[in-house]
Amino acid sequence: MPKAGDVIITRVRFADNEGSKIRPALVLFEELGNVIIAGITTNLRMKGIGIAKSEGAAQDSVIKLNYIFTITNDSILKTVFTLSGEKREMVLEELHKRLDALKVR
Repeated sequence: MPKAGDVIITRVRFADNEGSKIRPALVLFEELGNVIIAGITTNLRMKGIGIAKSEGAAQDSVIKLNYIFTITNDSILKTVFTLSGEKREMVLEELHKRLDALKVR
């Protein structure tokens, strides 16, 4: 069962449902067999939170918090590593900033 903070390898379906691609992703949370994830890219020019090879990534990468979607547990091929507490806090802080727009003022 995936846990928040796990970096996984998963099969991601294309938006048009015409095929899929195997990609790394960060588990944000799991509920009732649905896993909410943020995509990870090796394109270091993209905005996001960096994760280094020394932290467990196959290569230096970026967690893309603007690329969040839902997969099922059976789409997960394997868990690669778990983010450090410090990095998890960074992810949470960035998500809070983005979701702050939902506040009623």
